[in-house]
Amino acid sequence: MRIHGRTIGAMGLFGAREGFVTKEDAAIGQALADVATISLMQERTIREAALVNEQLQLALNTRVLIEQAKGVIAHTSGVDMDAAFNLLRNHARANSQSLHTTAGRVVDRSLTL
Repeated sequence: MRIHGRTIGAMGLFGAREGFVTKEDAAIGQALADVATISLMQERTIREAALVNEQLQLALNTRVLIEQAKGVIAHTSGVDMDAAFNLLRNHARANSQSLHTTAGRVVDRSLTL
């Protein structure tokens, strides 16, 4: 099973009797292998697209949470947004936490910076 010069798998062709495969049987077998190859590649493409979509959605959600935390810090501490981000980042680093976790704690008011 090949596509664009790349081998992605193999398929066995078995008959009810011992003997050689006819040209017609070989052509049918190749057609089945081609259909299976295309199906596998489409499934892989869909799976990879879903994974990328999930990663992008997580990145967007994280970014939104960080922006919310920056707003809370800027408002409560009376600093600008850049300073708020620096406070957030420094606290996350000093406490070995992810920026996302620290931002979530700021937004839900379980952490005050």
